[in-house]
Amino acid sequence: MKGCGRKVLSTGGGGFLGQKLAAALRANPSIAGTPVSGLILADLAAPPPMDASFSVECVAADIGDAVAVNQLFSDAPDVIYHLAAVVSGAAEADFDLGMRVNLAGTMNVLEAARTAGNLPIVIFASSVAAHGGEAPDVVPDGVELNPQSSYGTQKAIGEKLLQDYSRKGFVDGRGVRLPTVTIRPGVANAAASSFMSSIFRDTMQGKSANCPVSKGFKVWHSAPRTIVANLLLAAEVRAEAFGFNRCINLPGRTDTIGEMIAAMTYVSGPAAEARITWQSDPIVEAVVSGWRSEFTPTKALGMGFIADNSFEDTVRWFLEDDIVSK
Repeated sequence: MKGCGRKVLSTGGGGFLGQKLAAALRANPSIAGTPVSGLILADLAAPPPMDASFSVECVAADIGDAVAVNQLFSDAPDVIYHLAAVVSGAAEADFDLGMRVNLAGTMNVLEAARTAGNLPIVIFASSVAAHGGEAPDVVPDGVELNPQSSYGTQKAIGEKLLQDYSRKGFVDGRGVRLPTVTIRPGVANAAASSFMSSIFRDTMQGKSANCPVSKGFKVWHSAPRTIVANLLLAAEVRAEAFGFNRCINLPGRTDTIGEMIAAMTYVSGPAAEARITWQSDPIVEAVVSGWRSEFTPTKALGMGFIADNSFEDTVRWFLEDDIVSK
């Protein structure tokens, strides 16, 4: 099958990262020098159709349903991007939903990949929310996971499953802990970190947005362009480079909210900042205060994964990719 091209499956294919990943594959339809021959975009609602040089199938599938997931693997995809998840705030508010999607859904994907029997590459989008608690203020590689939320716990368990399925030779797993992805296009979601996009995305489009934390709050973040580039690289890096520990912290940047706002102002002018309100939210603060904001991702950088140079670039990319082009 590999000689015929890579068959790619993306869960969460209708989300903003899934759509940007699909667009990147359409623009450069190869993985590690092998052409992409087909792409399945799966989400709770069928993603919008996409034209490409390879076949694209957009399907509705609930990853909490093992039968539905097994159907996605009927043609034995050999690269799987597991992006589908219930976001942090929603997983905290609805424990059962988070467990069904973030934990049982991940188990369903891994078991379907195992049953397919072709040792597929499985790229698992984890989160730096898997760290926290007694972890050091600056998190180096190799620190034990200590999540302080249901979402982080579910992601951490998914990482351990990915590790063991790889150890057993069922899949070629690559777990990447994403920084906070900002600036997200579209509308606000239930993520506790949603404000880290809305205070830029919405205000630059003439709307107001609330920031529930202070200007001094530090954020470990990365732009969508950079995240997509790193997701693509995750499928190309040799398995040996990951070693036994198949999960890594992706590179990011540490900036305060105030520094990020100043970068937005430098690029787009002062009007956007004037639309930000500053009303604290104890529920959001309780979740995000447990996240670490500074990392030294030495292993990932050594493998070729990249970080943003500035938040000013992030603002420019958002305007180019998600505003000017629309």
